[in-house]
Amino acid sequence: QPGDLYKCSSQDTTIVPINVGETILLRVINSALNQPLFFTVANHKFTVVGADASYLKPFTTNVIVLGPGQTTDVLITGDQPPNRYYMAARAYQSAQNVPFGNTTTTAILQYKSAPCCIGGAKKGTSIKPIMPLLPAYNDTNTVTRFSQSFKSLRKAEVPTELDENLFITIGLGLNNCPKNFRSRRCQGLNGTRFTASMNNVSFALPSNYSLLQAHHHNIPGVFTTDFPAKPLVKFDYTGSNISRSLYQPDRGTKLYKLKYGSRVQIVLQDTGIVTPENHPIHLHGYDFYI
Repeated sequence: QPGDLYKCSSQDTTIVPINVGETILLRVINSALNQPLFFTVANHKFTVVGADASYLKPFTTNVIVLGPGQTTDVLITGDQPPNRYYMAARAYQSAQNVPFGNTTTTAILQYKSAPCCIGGAKKGTSIKPIMPLLPAYNDTNTVTRFSQSFKSLRKAEVPTELDENLFITIGLGLNNCPKNFRSRRCQGLNGTRFTASMNNVSFALPSNYSLLQAHHHNIPGVFTTDFPAKPLVKFDYTGSNISRSLYQPDRGTKLYKLKYGSRVQIVLQDTGIVTPENHPIHLHGYDFYI
């Protein structure tokens, strides 16, 4: 919910209580659909200890950046004068020329011993919390510094010889709006529908069987195994003059088969199709060596 800055939600603003000297763990999740977020707490620093269920070498920062669906675990210590401090988040515009919501959402970090609040978290709510300074919506330098701070707890032994080398472009695309769709579901250029693609293939979810079910029972016609190991057409991936013929990806349920136990390198390349995009990548059940 929007939080304390808006009349519609100010009465239900989330309050996080803390004692002086206490250290608490915050598991911060970006539940936005398609927008990275900045998150900070006024006058406090975070110690980042984990991301997406993986431990990290701890580092200190006053702002964290969360991609859509990402989780970051941080420690915060009550080392400031007892008071009420805003916890605030707002969007980072990673995709150029794409509209985004620029409102600021808030919760409140509230010291239990603050003069306003002795006797309960809801008392003294008329005292205005301290507002943090958030990065600008286009502060790419802050995003870069934060992402480059991620380190594993210890050095990982990674394969030095490869069995498979995949080069995968990731980006947006535009598909024609299906005839049975309402126009509000097709808000791309000229009434088209935005779609995501890898190597210019947009995934089509099977309608009758799951992929594992079809594989296990050898059910034909559910998927094909011709997902390309590299783009079928080479182009200036981050250029601004990309051929419109690449804007409409193929649609299909295409898989790439790997041998069990194989050592695989995957190079992920963003593209400028429609617009450059900043989005996390997830491989279900696996961790990456970056």
